[in-house]
Amino acid sequence: MASTRSATFSVLDLASITEGSTPAVSFRHTLDLAQHAERWGYNRFWLAEHHGMPGIASSATSVLIGHVAGGTSTIRVGSGGIMLPNHAPLVIAEQFGTLESLYPNRIDLGLGRAPGSDQAVSRVLRRGLGAGGEDFPELLSELRAFFKPNSAPVNGIVRAIPGEGLDVPIWLLGSSGFSAQLAAQLGLPFSFASHFAPDYLMPALEIYRNNFRPSETLEKPYAMIGVSVTAADTEREAKRLATSQQQAFLNMIRGRFGQLPPPVDSMDGLWSPYEEAALLRQFGFAVVGDKEQVKNRLQAIIADTGADELIIASQIYDHQARLRSYELIAEARQEIG
Repeated sequence: MASTRSATFSVLDLASITEGSTPAVSFRHTLDLAQHAERWGYNRFWLAEHHGMPGIASSATSVLIGHVAGGTSTIRVGSGGIMLPNHAPLVIAEQFGTLESLYPNRIDLGLGRAPGSDQAVSRVLRRGLGAGGEDFPELLSELRAFFKPNSAPVNGIVRAIPGEGLDVPIWLLGSSGFSAQLAAQLGLPFSFASHFAPDYLMPALEIYRNNFRPSETLEKPYAMIGVSVTAADTEREAKRLATSQQQAFLNMIRGRFGQLPPPVDSMDGLWSPYEEAALLRQFGFAVVGDKEQVKNRLQAIIADTGADELIIASQIYDHQARLRSYELIAEARQEIG
């Protein structure tokens, strides 16, 4: 293991809709979590774009970012991420230009190239079959041009108002080497989705760091990694809380998408041996335990990966238990130093 080092901690929220609840309740819980996260010293609070999923309410990501930023004071708020091929770059420039104008120096624009849903939703969003993410570099270049101060209008006539001249930090997000390579070439910060693609984490970080070119944005690489964490006062309770996310993943691989289910005492009898193996592989990077266990595991992850920042995702059914999880993680961060 590498020498001990510290990292900044942030929050990734999906505005999960729990069984029997509604998006309105999820939005209240999201804001409450963000307000607590601000008090507990988290660096940023990101929301992810997903569509057509009964258990995720963050589809109108820019709108929800405004809701969270308006209810907080200092924590950075942004997207983790906006799936750029779903949108016209001008629209995203205007939306995030508006957010930055309302909440100066607090808005992040994390971008991904996946659809954030299935092909049927992609067709509806993109109004055709020609935009599957392969044009992401061109879309990104167009988006960045809209933010440049005193630049020539895109296509000779189009300007983003608001947006033009505003410093909205752009991050590239990914779960493979594509965005790692592009972020390195452009000198942008990079966030890897290791909470659902753990096998590709180290190769992607190597690609990013080995090919990084300094830019006006960054002098050296800056890597953030996603980590799924469930913390509780006891290991037993943490393992029980984690079964909500495990059940949700089990339903997903069976093709059944629903709201986040309540935890169960044991997953025995709920999965086949094959499904159990697939789930354990998927969550091989997940951290589940009491504060000491979480602290030790996160410390090891920071040391092994050299991550500059961890963004913590915790899909927990009970809102108070989720708050407690993030509180314990914040305490662990203080002890790591």
